[in-house]
Amino acid sequence: MPARAWALLLVLCGTIFLEGIDVAMLAVAVPSIRSDLDLSTAGAAWVMSAYVLGYAGFTLLGGRAADLLGRRRMFLGWLTVFLLFSGLGGFATEGWMLITARFMTGVAAAFMTPAAMSIITTSYEEGPQRNQALLVFAGTAAGGFSLGLVSGGLLTQLGWRWVFFAPVLLAAAILLAALRLIPPETRPEPAAGGFDLVGALTAAGAMLLLAYGIVRLEHGLEGWPLTALVAAAGTALAGLFVAVERRAASPLVRLGLLRKASTVRADLGALLFVGSFFGFQFVATLYLQELRGWSSLETALALMVMGVDAVLAPSLTPRLVARFGNGRVILGGFVLAILSYALFLPVGPDWSYAAMLPTLLLTGLAFSLAYGPLTIAATDGIGEEEQGLASGLLTTATQFGSAVGISLVTAVYGIVGGGLDGFRSALIVPVAMVALGALISATGLRGAKAVNEAPEIPAVLEGPDVSQVATKVTAG
Repeated sequence: MPARAWALLLVLCGTIFLEGIDVAMLAVAVPSIRSDLDLSTAGAAWVMSAYVLGYAGFTLLGGRAADLLGRRRMFLGWLTVFLLFSGLGGFATEGWMLITARFMTGVAAAFMTPAAMSIITTSYEEGPQRNQALLVFAGTAAGGFSLGLVSGGLLTQLGWRWVFFAPVLLAAAILLAALRLIPPETRPEPAAGGFDLVGALTAAGAMLLLAYGIVRLEHGLEGWPLTALVAAAGTALAGLFVAVERRAASPLVRLGLLRKASTVRADLGALLFVGSFFGFQFVATLYLQELRGWSSLETALALMVMGVDAVLAPSLTPRLVARFGNGRVILGGFVLAILSYALFLPVGPDWSYAAMLPTLLLTGLAFSLAYGPLTIAATDGIGEEEQGLASGLLTTATQFGSAVGISLVTAVYGIVGGGLDGFRSALIVPVAMVALGALISATGLRGAKAVNEAPEIPAVLEGPDVSQVATKVTAG
């Protein structure tokens, strides 16, 4: 395989690695940020929530913009924005400055990540090569999150501002490499009906309101009228968006794509699986730090074992997909996650790390089985001209999933009254989410074709069609 093809994949994977490490490092640093900037509990929560709002609110628009305005252009431009606002966050002296910077960083990620993913799906031939590339992409995301937990703990010891400055250095290196490695693309033909501005505005508004409503769930029954009002407004705006798209000459989202059963099933599965993962991780972190008194670094090192999926996703998962098919591997990941989270339900006040280890290992293994194949299923069979949109739909689902998972476990924990009973009750949420995901995934098995039935998996991006892949990657 040409070295340039390898290098391009590494650069694009660097983007999702950057996103994972950024979120994980901040999660560890929030207590120090709260203390230094004298933030209230609500203000500290908004440091995390602002990123989610920006990301979830604009991912759908970001994915379609990559198709319509150019994937390379959107990737490079918004990677630059990500770099700038991450740096500005490190210089923040007031809470509102940091929250604004995090919101804009989330918006940048909403445009950058779907563009990176759609460059992969349009640069490598559909089949084993693309599947392997997407599995490497998924594994890199998990690796970034796991490494971010540890590096966040170390950097926070030096000063929480380094949690923002470190991603700037990584983003700058990725940007320089991307300028050289991502080939120029033909400027997309302008849509016959022009850019769907009304659709873009209604989509962004609906996503922002729905994301905000989900984030407010963490308050439980407190302030529920406002939560209900925000959710109702978001739902109404989503309905208006659908009406606009039906009449638009060149819709932002072709509604027919939302009737593709395999795509919808994969997106729902990703929402539930990622939501359960982040919900569990959030509860486990609170349990170790608040109830057990572990330091942020000790907690990060304890949870790092879940990063085993960074190794298994690109190595074991492709072979399982080849042998059993995408659908069965996804279902296997959900079933394993049910077992994993259920094992943690009877958690005690003085559990040893050895008692927690089976759940942490099984969670990482489940992630390696489900997340990558869900990524493949969400983009499989989609035309090249809509790959950005398909990537945007998947990323929107994962961001909403993370918000739902964290908000629900927080709400249940608060309603029960905290303490050990609160932790145990909150753990029911991830179990229920993966159980529902397993049911949804199982509906796609009947009559489904196994993906890549060949008994052997070629090396990453190698095989009889590698010349076609290399031509795409090095074109221009």
